[in-house]
Amino acid sequence: MEISGVISAIVIGTVIGTLGRLLLPGRQHIGVLWTIGVGIVAAFVGTGIAAGLGVADTKGVDWIEWLIQIALAAAGVAAVERFKTRS
Repeated sequence: MEISGVISAIVIGTVIGTLGRLLLPGRQHIGVLWTIGVGIVAAFVGTGIAAGLGVADTKGVDWIEWLIQIALAAAGVAAVERFKTRS
């Protein structure tokens, strides 16, 4: 993977993680790096799910893929927050 791919993954992960975090009510007690990490994982997994469903490559904006990624990010942020508050 080239440096541009790494930078793109970080930027997209930040956006996806932030949008997922905004969907959750209240304040989340996890850091920015956790949010970015969850967003990156959600982006990759969401792309895989969208490809499996056949909605990853459409003409125009891939809204369904984005919704899958953001929903996964919200679930991931909630899971990380639960895990961190137990420790």
